[in-house]
Amino acid sequence: MNDESQNQMGTPTPEELREQVERTRDELGQTVEALAAKADIKAQAKEKTAVVREQAAEKTAVVREQAARKAASASGQIREKTEQATQLVKDRTPDAVLERTAQAAAQVRESAARAGRYAADRTPDPLLEQADRAATAARANRAPLLAGGALLIAFLLIRRSRGRNR
Repeated sequence: MNDESQNQMGTPTPEELREQVERTRDELGQTVEALAAKADIKAQAKEKTAVVREQAAEKTAVVREQAARKAASASGQIREKTEQATQLVKDRTPDAVLERTAQAAAQVRESAARAGRYAADRTPDPLLEQADRAATAARANRAPLLAGGALLIAFLLIRRSRGRNR
C-alpha cells in the first residue's frame, strides 16, 4: 500500500499532523494564559481596586453636585423668606414708627461715624485691620443684618409705646 491509499482510508499526512500539533499548541498556550490570569490574585485585586476607586470617585462627584444644588436651593429659600419677612414688617409697621425708626437710624449712623473716627484715631493698626475684615463681612451680609436691626428697633419702639399707654 502506498501513502495515497492510506490517506484515502483516513490516516492524516505528516503535514496535517504538524498543523494539528501547531493548533493544539496555540490552544494550550491560550488556556495556560487564561488559567494564569485567573490564578493571579494580585492582578485581580489591583483591577478590582481600580474599578471600585473609579466608582467611588463618580459617586462622590454626584453627591457633591447634589449637595451644591441643595445648598443653593436652601440659600435661595432663606433669602426669599427674609425678604418676605422684611416686607411684612414694613407693611405692618405704622408710618409714625417707620419715621421714628428712620430718625433713630440716622442718629445711630451719625453717632457711629463719630465713634468710628474717634476709635480709628486711637486704635492700633492690627486691630484696625481686623475691624476692617469684620466690616467687610457685615457689608457682604447687609440685608439680613438690616432686616434684623429693623425688627429689633420696631419691636423696641412698639413695646415702648405700649408701656406708655398703660
